[in-house]
Amino acid sequence: MTAILGISAFYHDSAAALVVDGKIVAAAQEERFTRKKHDQAFPVHAIEYCLQEAGLKAEQLDYVGFYEKPLIKFERLLETYLAFAPAGFGSFCKAMPQWLKDKLYLPKAMRKGLGGKYTKRFIFVEHHQSHAASAFFPCPFDEAAILTLDGVGEWETASFGVGRGNTMELTHALHFPHSLGLLYSAFTYFTGFRVNSGEYKLMGLAPYGEPRYVDLIKQHLLDIKEDGSFRMDMSYFNYCQGLTMTNAKFASLFGGPARPAESQVTQREMDIAASIQRVTEEIILKIGRHVHKVTGMKNLCLAGGVALNCVANGKLLREGPFENVWVQPAAGDAGGALGTALFTWHQLLDNPRSTRPRDLQSGSLLGPRFEDERIRKFLDSKGVKYHHFTDEDALCERVAELIDSEKVVGWVQDRMEFGPRALGSRSIIGDPRSPAMQTVMNVKIKFRESFRPFAPSVLEDKADEFFQVRKGEQSPYMLLVAPVQPSKRIDLNGKADGLFGIEKLKLQRSVVPAITHVDYSARVQTVDPDRHKRYYKLISAFNRRTGCPVVINTSFNVRGEPIVCTPEDAYRCFMGTNMDVLVLENFVLLKTEQPGAGELKNEEYLKQFALD
Repeated sequence: MTAILGISAFYHDSAAALVVDGKIVAAAQEERFTRKKHDQAFPVHAIEYCLQEAGLKAEQLDYVGFYEKPLIKFERLLETYLAFAPAGFGSFCKAMPQWLKDKLYLPKAMRKGLGGKYTKRFIFVEHHQSHAASAFFPCPFDEAAILTLDGVGEWETASFGVGRGNTMELTHALHFPHSLGLLYSAFTYFTGFRVNSGEYKLMGLAPYGEPRYVDLIKQHLLDIKEDGSFRMDMSYFNYCQGLTMTNAKFASLFGGPARPAESQVTQREMDIAASIQRVTEEIILKIGRHVHKVTGMKNLCLAGGVALNCVANGKLLREGPFENVWVQPAAGDAGGALGTALFTWHQLLDNPRSTRPRDLQSGSLLGPRFEDERIRKFLDSKGVKYHHFTDEDALCERVAELIDSEKVVGWVQDRMEFGPRALGSRSIIGDPRSPAMQTVMNVKIKFRESFRPFAPSVLEDKADEFFQVRKGEQSPYMLLVAPVQPSKRIDLNGKADGLFGIEKLKLQRSVVPAITHVDYSARVQTVDPDRHKRYYKLISAFNRRTGCPVVINTSFNVRGEPIVCTPEDAYRCFMGTNMDVLVLENFVLLKTEQPGAGELKNEEYLKQFALD
């Protein structure tokens, strides 16, 4: 037996992943255990979970790998600071303490994090190799082109190459400071959202605006080549030398300063979002066509934080040259932990690789699960009133009935998802046919901006009836956006004419309005019985009852908090929000039956749990 632990830490989403004899046994982000969103600390809790899942101790590990090479990254930081000196002195002073404490002495920090029990050598894999390995080795293709796009690793900000069998090679790269990920994050910052976590808000805001700044962006900010590579005019940006992403010159170009966080979103921010999203899609399409031309591959694998832009992914699949596109569900830094472990097993140790039509990632359900005995003990300790089901079909029929009556359901089943998306194991579920459900779930359950769209989970064999996807198209990880079928849309008869911004939300656009964005798009998750088991049974029960094979699926958390992991996390969120129902494996809790339960307002929740 060969056990390999991969680790990502100290930059964004710390995580651990364990591969035993080539099989992905466990993977999880540290934030799910510490309850600190995007926790960057060394992932001691995630490592502990992975070892526990495999029944191993740290001293039994054969290899431990890290997802990038810190000395090369330190070289890039020093060269950048020197190039901009003395302008970057404040940023330099802020970054150096952590480098001198942990990052430069990473083996020492890793041994400490492993309790001093692991005494063998460490493996350091380049950042974009880790991303590429996370995309190629679990994918369902024997051979494929590989494309990685993110902010920055050591020096690379994008790379592409080819994977065949058990090996892969990256042959081309774009280098810092020219970065699609950092460009998008700069606009995230300027529109008032948090960098490294608010990019999906910017993507969700884009359909409310008009892309009126596209030409301005191309004329002033970047020069895009035909192969998708580009150079940025760094005089508009501050991320090389400062503590912000953009500067006064950037603000002047867009008619005023950045939107302050939490202030009202205006039409300007919506138009900026639409514009940078349009430019991003153009770049990704050009890169995709170039990669296809150079590699000659019909399949493409994607990873890196930019690969979480599911709108661009959907456009690449529909309009690009590749027959199939597979995106690593943990495409950001967390997935680097998994890529490091798989790269070690296949490429460094030269072990063979097999493929499966539904990939090797097990639906990305790689985190902890909790047995009935543990759940019952917790519920009884809290004096909770619950209904316990011994028949799975009866449970699914009852929950389908509750969803049909417009109840909002917290759903905790099976193993927790690895990656940023809830995929039917730690989800909040609702009825997509309800015109009011999007606003209700945003404002009263998630306590977040009302413009944020929700994703549909749809039975895989029914997906093409509701969305413009190919028959049998797999999108199990919610990383592809597709238009709603014209047959499911509602004719607005000119009612949308003259509407701008959030006003567009007022109109019902389809028979499933709660998951139909204002541009008739939807971030589709296909659900199949192989990966999703009970979730598939639930949606099937809802379909039998209503004729609708679609439910709303959003992550089980509130704004500022990671997705729930344990029954305790789920119960706390259930009681602290206006959720109607909580399902913990075989236990169903109704809010109306719980003592002291009443309706909470946004500010009450934020005060109660001290969320920002």
